[in-house]
Amino acid sequence: MLPTVAAMNHLSVLADGAILRSPTTIFDPAATPARSAFELSMLVLGVTAGIFLVVGGLMLYAVIRFRYRPSDSEREPPQIYGSNQIELSWTVIPILIVVMLFLSTTRVILDTEAAPKPASSVDVTVIGHQFWWEYRYPKLGVVTANELHVPVSDPAKPMPTYLAMSSADTDHSFWVPRLAGKMDLIPNRLNTMWIDPQEPGLYLGQCAQYCGTQHAKMLLRVYAQSPEDFAAWIKQQQRPAEQDVSANPAVAEGQTVFMHSACINCHTIAGTVATGRYGPDLTHLESRDTIASGPIQNTPENLRKWIANPNSMKPGVLMPSMHLNDHDLDVITAYLVTLH
Repeated sequence: MLPTVAAMNHLSVLADGAILRSPTTIFDPAATPARSAFELSMLVLGVTAGIFLVVGGLMLYAVIRFRYRPSDSEREPPQIYGSNQIELSWTVIPILIVVMLFLSTTRVILDTEAAPKPASSVDVTVIGHQFWWEYRYPKLGVVTANELHVPVSDPAKPMPTYLAMSSADTDHSFWVPRLAGKMDLIPNRLNTMWIDPQEPGLYLGQCAQYCGTQHAKMLLRVYAQSPEDFAAWIKQQQRPAEQDVSANPAVAEGQTVFMHSACINCHTIAGTVATGRYGPDLTHLESRDTIASGPIQNTPENLRKWIANPNSMKPGVLMPSMHLNDHDLDVITAYLVTLH
């Protein structure tokens, strides 16, 4: 059975050294928007818990205090109709509670959306696809897929990441619980949000809007890195993919087979004739820990199986099987694993 993100949640340190901070939980916020949402959630939970205890306590008191006793008369007790004090209290108190929660929620929304954008912020364009994520860093000239890299933001020197979001097909929803609330990605509409993780590590998330058969495996992986490590990653992504194929005949043949197949209609590999935009950019495929938007570890064996028959590993995926023979599968895999 292939390892999945769910199984990796039990690991504290991943193979590449990134620390897995937590699975998907809202109860340990690691960024300002998530912390604001958490505090609001705790306020709502406290208020509703108080209401539950008061109402439940009164009901319990009534059940015990006015329970039937053998000495009770069979005659119906006196009936009391109407009480201005009670009517007023259960009308005014709920209104005050609702107004308080409304104002608290409004304050969090306005504080989050109106936060000033510092000059040091990082801009990322997020595009949702069935069933994967595309990330573009327009000011940095980087395009990648499925694994979002952002810098850690020091409160003393904030470096938040602003995400401009849209969809290429249907509705999606970007949700990394420890970093922020949910944000929908809607075709022909641009929504924005920001995150400022304050600890390095890997933060997991999930598409939170049903978008098709493989919605459950449209996973999110956000790598928060120190500013130095993030700059190094950007520099590595800006370089052309290492494609010295002359030293290895299998790699050279794999490049030829790839460039003469329908793969180039969907995928881009910078510096080649492959300029497709329908599928993920493969220029630095081997710099990613996973394939298929998170559920499958990026190993040569898994990559070969994926190319041979994507639907067997992710049923409903839109990438078709190319019906390649074993030799072509071997050489294409040998080529793709050189794309660092």
